[in-house]
Amino acid sequence: MTTADTSPDAPSPDADASPADPQAQGYMPPAVSAPRYWLLISVLVLLACALAAGFAMRMLSEEAGTNSYAVLVDSWLSGQLHSDTCFDGDCATFEGKTYVIFPPAPAAVALPFVALSGQGADFKHFMPLSMALLLAIGFIWSRLFAAAGPDQTRTLILLLALVFATPLYFVALRGDRVWFFAQLVGFFFVSMALWATIERRNAWLAGIMIGMAFLSRQMSILYAPLLFALLLHDDEPLLRINKERIAQALKLGVPILGAVGVYCLYNYVRFGAPLDTGYGYIAANILPGEENVITLRINDLGLFAQEYFLFNVVHMFFQGLHIDFGGTYTTKIMGVDSFGTSILAASPFLLLLVFVQRHRIAFIGLATAAAICGITLFYHSNGFSQYNVQRYALDWLPIAMLLLAPTVRTEWRGILAVLVGYAMVLNLVTMAALRISGTA
Repeated sequence: MTTADTSPDAPSPDADASPADPQAQGYMPPAVSAPRYWLLISVLVLLACALAAGFAMRMLSEEAGTNSYAVLVDSWLSGQLHSDTCFDGDCATFEGKTYVIFPPAPAAVALPFVALSGQGADFKHFMPLSMALLLAIGFIWSRLFAAAGPDQTRTLILLLALVFATPLYFVALRGDRVWFFAQLVGFFFVSMALWATIERRNAWLAGIMIGMAFLSRQMSILYAPLLFALLLHDDEPLLRINKERIAQALKLGVPILGAVGVYCLYNYVRFGAPLDTGYGYIAANILPGEENVITLRINDLGLFAQEYFLFNVVHMFFQGLHIDFGGTYTTKIMGVDSFGTSILAASPFLLLLVFVQRHRIAFIGLATAAAICGITLFYHSNGFSQYNVQRYALDWLPIAMLLLAPTVRTEWRGILAVLVGYAMVLNLVTMAALRISGTA
């Protein structure tokens, strides 16, 4: 578009232009020029480098005795399921024994590394392992984004968004703690399941991967209908029963049922009931004066309750970044809200999903995401402690990113880049505030 085309004072190049022609009615903003566009990309890359440097600093400062999955692996290597110690408040005491209650797949991922290190429960290399998982996730999603279309620039922006502008960055940054490592491993296996379905069209592999995801984050099992729908071709009717469909369903479903069986057996051996995960015991032995908001909620209201709904909705979708100021003049940074920032405030580019294309995959995907998110809205914890994220959003974020890729049009790439850049800046501001306050 030329200068004459965009100047409000320039005469119309066509005196007979239709009034419906926007250029005939007045100013039309020019499209983002190529140099300015690539300047945006360069800024995103620089922000990513700064965030990667923050990750490297965390990796170099990792200490032993922080991740209870090391304790769990050490227990397995000793031939037992209970533990002699615990590094966090989410361990359960049952019949005089202490258990790391979390699902076992992340411990299975860490097992060979803990075993080879010879450090046992003092293993302190979860951060390099988290970095490896993050890189693997990035590679998997480079394939998934590419499958949405040949737009390499869009793929690059979406990759930077996923790794550095969503809760994925935070959980990797905190991978030396049990909760965040479990979340990262779960995201990896869900990503693998989507890749196995979309690129490999391998129902067996997809079933195994979502089974492992379930053994990391239990609600990952709800991905099964979406995976089955993704295995179908667009021209195939969704509701059809034949031998081929039954065979595909069995290939996908048998590994998932196997994972459910493993988890039920694991629970039965530990707590005497296949559906008893042990979460109900984590606050049983809290002494008076040692309570916190989580233990009070569990003891007084239970693991799930309607009283948590409003708090969780506000924090999932509406709460902005909140930095606490204090001191005599309320000018000193004291910390950051540990209940986190809403996913739409921290990752605003997800708002582009309102333009998602109408398709059965979009319908099934959004229904799956709504089911997963809806359950967590009644849960006693919203992911605490967390900064500039809602980490439970990672349970359904793969669906959001999968649907976002084909939704973003070529002419929207500049808008996407700006929103992603803003989200990355928020992460940097949060890290700086935590560093200044001494919280991190």
